[in-house]
Amino acid sequence: MTTRHRWAGLIAGLLLSFTGLAHAQAGTQTLPLWPDGHLPQTVSGPELVGNEGSSMGAVTRVSQPRLEIHQPANPNGTAVLILGGGGYFRIQVGTAARPMAQWLASIGVTSAVLYYRMPVDGWPASAPFADGQRAMRLLRAHADALGIDPTKIGVMGSSAGANLAGILSTRFDHDFYPALDASDRLPSRPDFLAMLYPVVTLKPPYDTTRSRRELATQPDAVEAYSVEGHVRSDMPPVFLAHAADDRIADVQHSLLMFQAARAQNVPAELHVFDRGGHSWGLGKPGTQVAQWPRLFVTWARAHGFMAAPPVSLQPLTGETAPLAPPPVDDADADLEEDGD
Repeated sequence: MTTRHRWAGLIAGLLLSFTGLAHAQAGTQTLPLWPDGHLPQTVSGPELVGNEGSSMGAVTRVSQPRLEIHQPANPNGTAVLILGGGGYFRIQVGTAARPMAQWLASIGVTSAVLYYRMPVDGWPASAPFADGQRAMRLLRAHADALGIDPTKIGVMGSSAGANLAGILSTRFDHDFYPALDASDRLPSRPDFLAMLYPVVTLKPPYDTTRSRRELATQPDAVEAYSVEGHVRSDMPPVFLAHAADDRIADVQHSLLMFQAARAQNVPAELHVFDRGGHSWGLGKPGTQVAQWPRLFVTWARAHGFMAAPPVSLQPLTGETAPLAPPPVDDADADLEEDGD
């Protein structure tokens, strides 16, 4: 029996125990990560969305972790779990994660924005990693309903979200939560990894990020969540993009990841742009960093994770790309709050 046939049989059985996405169609659906009543009532107050400055579109106080699934009209079989940044104290959804999801859907890729729990709200430091691991398994459990190939599900993270993506891609044999149901029998390893202006390490001299401070509630966080220390030969291929003038997450984060991957013979591609700063999402039209979507698609196709789309479906760049988030002012840079 082939690997694909084994996947099909297992997922077909799992689908019998799930509801909500059995007849998924083009558009946006929401999939809760955990059953009602499974999580304690930890967060005080309602979920909030920022409406000004660097908090524009950023989500805080997540108490109901979930997937916001963007289903393309003509799925090409590829899926991407999208992890927005925010220093593990908020998630840049409106200016980064959601535009990425909409772009991916426009080229036939099923995408899922993860609303994950954060330690700033009283959750353990491991909570976002548990949510990410569960999200990968649920995407595989719903692969048939979503029209995706369970062997072509990748993860794309920006800033702190890239730290989360990196840990999911390197520590996939560590269970961040006890098995709950049939979906937890499925692998959580992503098939490919994209890291945009990532927070890779929590170690000095690059331990100045908000991510480092928020994860510090776990005594061994520095070792547990410094991605470069967990890089391994059987992890997925890596795509990296960073700006050399990033004042929030130094470009050395990406260089560390690239070097660690190469040392383990993991396929890795790194793009360093001269200018761009931090938290650019898809990139403002006309800027250097706005090149990354096409570079990523070329890389994904070269590795066999994405088929060529119809001529009418092309990555959003140039004048059609959504605008990047507002520029970071000095106060935000000093506080490292623009989405690390």
